[in-house]
Amino acid sequence: MVNFAIKTGINAVALWVAAAVIGGITLAQDGTDTGSKILTIVLVALIFGLINAVVKPIATILSLPALIITLGLFTLVINAAMLQLLSWISGKVDLSFHVDNFFWDAIAGALIITLISWVLNILLDRDND
Repeated sequence: MVNFAIKTGINAVALWVAAAVIGGITLAQDGTDTGSKILTIVLVALIFGLINAVVKPIATILSLPALIITLGLFTLVINAAMLQLLSWISGKVDLSFHVDNFFWDAIAGALIITLISWVLNILLDRDND
């Protein structure tokens, strides 16, 4: 349970930074107070974690030939697709998260989220040793 909370926190920070850096990604813009913005960010991070746990492995297996041909670079496209799926689901459940453009915004957002998640996982993994 603690590991799940840490992963959700990492996702929340990574999504928040991506939304702050990329102009085409909006996150928690409609909340009036800080508490509702934080709640929105955490809920979006939870949904993103579920997408990464359920949908991403299936997409990775189905795109294995493209992953092999591109030496793993196609993973960035898969991550961008997961971000676009998160945007669609967030719209359906009335959460304030949206990705405007797949090619520029989702790809750049996926790159930022991947880098931040990687760094935070490394830093938090050192604390456990």
